[in-house]
Amino acid sequence: MSLPRFLALPLAAFSIVLSLWADPTHAQAYEAKLPEELGTAPDMCALVPCQEVFPGATSFSSRKGQPPYVEAYGADPQAPASKKLLGYVMLSTDITDTPAYSGKPVVTLIGMDVQGRYVGIKVIKHSEPILLLGIPEKALIDFNNQYLGKSVKDQIEVGPSRPDENVLGLDAISGATVTVIAQNQVMQLSGSAVARQVGIIEPTVREPARYALKKKVYSWADLVALGAVKQLQVTPKQVGLDGGGEPFIELWFGDLNHPELSMSLLGKQGSENLRSRLNAGDHAFFVIRTAGQESFKGSGFVRGGIYDRVQVKQGADSFTFRDLDSLNLYGIEAAGAPSSTESGIFIIRAGSFSAAYPWKLAFLGNRVDRATGHRSFANFEAKYWLADEFLEGGRPTVVEPDAPWVRIWKTRALEIGLFAFLLVAVTVVYALRERLTRLSTHKNKWPVNVFKYTAWALSIVFVGFGVMAQPSITQVLTWFHALLFNWTWSLFLSDPFIFLFWVFIIVTVFLFGRGLFCGWMCPFGSLSEAIFKVGRVLGLKRWQKPVPQALHDKLKWLKYAIFFGLLAVSMFSMGLAEVLSEVEPFKTTFLVGVMNRSWPYGLFVAVLLGMSLFIERPYCKYICPLGAALAMPSTFRWFGLKRKQDCNSCKACAVGCGAQAIDADGRIDHRECLHCLDCMVLYTDQKGCPPLAKERKRRERDGLLITPIGRDGYFIPIDLVPAISAKVAQGPDPRMPTPPAVPRYAAGHRGLGWLLAELRDHIWPWSRDGWKSQRAMQMAGFSLAVAASVAWVLTASGRLSESAIIGWWFGWSVYEVLIRMNGKRYVKDGPWWQARYREANWMDMLSYVGFKNLLIGATLFLALKTLGMLS
Repeated sequence: MSLPRFLALPLAAFSIVLSLWADPTHAQAYEAKLPEELGTAPDMCALVPCQEVFPGATSFSSRKGQPPYVEAYGADPQAPASKKLLGYVMLSTDITDTPAYSGKPVVTLIGMDVQGRYVGIKVIKHSEPILLLGIPEKALIDFNNQYLGKSVKDQIEVGPSRPDENVLGLDAISGATVTVIAQNQVMQLSGSAVARQVGIIEPTVREPARYALKKKVYSWADLVALGAVKQLQVTPKQVGLDGGGEPFIELWFGDLNHPELSMSLLGKQGSENLRSRLNAGDHAFFVIRTAGQESFKGSGFVRGGIYDRVQVKQGADSFTFRDLDSLNLYGIEAAGAPSSTESGIFIIRAGSFSAAYPWKLAFLGNRVDRATGHRSFANFEAKYWLADEFLEGGRPTVVEPDAPWVRIWKTRALEIGLFAFLLVAVTVVYALRERLTRLSTHKNKWPVNVFKYTAWALSIVFVGFGVMAQPSITQVLTWFHALLFNWTWSLFLSDPFIFLFWVFIIVTVFLFGRGLFCGWMCPFGSLSEAIFKVGRVLGLKRWQKPVPQALHDKLKWLKYAIFFGLLAVSMFSMGLAEVLSEVEPFKTTFLVGVMNRSWPYGLFVAVLLGMSLFIERPYCKYICPLGAALAMPSTFRWFGLKRKQDCNSCKACAVGCGAQAIDADGRIDHRECLHCLDCMVLYTDQKGCPPLAKERKRRERDGLLITPIGRDGYFIPIDLVPAISAKVAQGPDPRMPTPPAVPRYAAGHRGLGWLLAELRDHIWPWSRDGWKSQRAMQMAGFSLAVAASVAWVLTASGRLSESAIIGWWFGWSVYEVLIRMNGKRYVKDGPWWQARYREANWMDMLSYVGFKNLLIGATLFLALKTLGMLS
């Protein structure tokens, strides 16, 4: 069977997968459209199926409390005419908007009885692409069902139970670790928030604050420096609006119970007036709005109602405010205080609150989902804690619970340590590769293979099937979007193995190229290579033929087309990009398992692995979008594999290269090289390398000394006989992927002058040669550069969205490739501080411009965000 038909099978299987995805029955809650008024309607149960999470209930109340919940009633056997309180139903997003892996919350309806036991859970909307395709929603349903019968008072964690610590464990969903960790946090936060309101959980008792007095009056600047007043700012983008220089709302707040703070902020008369209106145990704080048009009091507030936009949170307790809990604030007296457009004093009337302990001001904003238009409330919080000098004896000791990602790192510390050791060990061994290859020969490669095969075995068994740390193109897309729009460290630290693996990948790609990860540590690549080796043992070697080089040179571009296609789709829909990324077989092979997926997924994996019996790493060479993404920066790896001048006429390495990454002139394409090191073994093999074998035989014939092999790959010379022939010397230099080049700016510049000239060359793509040969294209590119610069200015001023500037920047990058190929057709080879330049082919230039402009764009984004010009 020919290769094109082999390739047609996985593509056909992939088409079947997509057709299955199109069936809406596979994902009932994925991006489900919820009623616009769900977050505010008093009769919540008229809009969502409360009956499903509280089966015994016959009726439900309107929303009560803050955060809101509804009461579930049933018939009272002893008084049929009356209703009996059975428990409570809550909507998770009324309480917390904890994001899952998609960056959006899993909207969950939760039922809890009067004893605090969970009686029903229903996910009514989620945005997790992995639950759309690959892992069925039933897996999330089964995960949630583990809560049934458990109490809100229980300490519940994802992972094994620990009875000695009173921890109840939950089985995770393979391949969706971050999702279930976020869901566990949602369940516990929601349940405990309502349980505290209704008295199931007793309120926390805290020691009241004892204030230290310094007999000082503070200015506004002093208060800011001491943390006695804090800022809470919400940007337009955080609530789904177009960004700009003006915040959506900017609030300042602070404590008013401390006598000297109150005196500094309100003046003597205002402070005394406030204290006369406070009862014992009351606690007052102020809030002012200094920017933005949104009201923190709520546009729908009426006398006797609740301020639905502000809350105070201390530990697990939440405090809300009615009109009787507020006082007018007519101005801040502290010197240098900003002017305000809205102000107020709020009073916490609860004995569980103590100003000695940290607390948070929460603003509940109305957020719009840009993709769906759905509106929901989102919490934005700022932490406040009086400094030591304001409290007698200083701040009390507060032990806050570890963040979920911290608990994961602690509970899996041994596995994480072993994984990190493996990554470091592989990096060190590969860095010493020349010592290993010098100990090996073409006929005895075991000094190299013992390490390489060990890495493959550990990659398959421990990394792939054990800790399920198979990197994926979806992580590249997710990290790219997070970097531009909403970077959250805790999200990526929630999977420590993937996080560490990406640190390893980023470092080694820039040091050595993609080959160390792809060739040694990728679980699926290692499995594919192992199957190819097994095929040889089984007697299939006669059918294991390399793909014809001309066909290979065309097919290798397919993976780049897939990568750029996924990247483009992700800019419009991450969900669709996740669906299309099923071209990767990793999820089926390692994360979910073939037996847990429908047959087209298994067929796709079987075809790819079946092809691996006859073709060495077919998926890695022709389809893998992750490999394509890593290949582009590999263009500029610092350390490459060695070549000697004779390689331009000797085909020994090229014939034995399984990746087919060595061309007819002996040059290695480091974007395609998978670092098997066979060519490095030949490089110093006196019998396997034809030029060395020829020289060795000459020396043996003439009775000359057989000297060691030098760093240049030749015997250390002992006579004046040239090591290479004149014909070979005049041929292409195989140590450079393309012929060398000398840019105009590189001649005659040294030191700082050279550095400035190179910086200008990176930023200014036009050239005199280009103006002479392609003036129209140069002019078009210059016009586009001006337009892109204007787009950056408009973005900084808030008149252009981030998505628009990304489009402009992408368009400019395409034109820059064309401009440079017509005037500055060169790139640098190796470390940036060296002056090794070479001619650029189209892929070289695409990699250079794409990577350079990604760095420039990311720098500009970060600079604008730092200056507050982007949200």
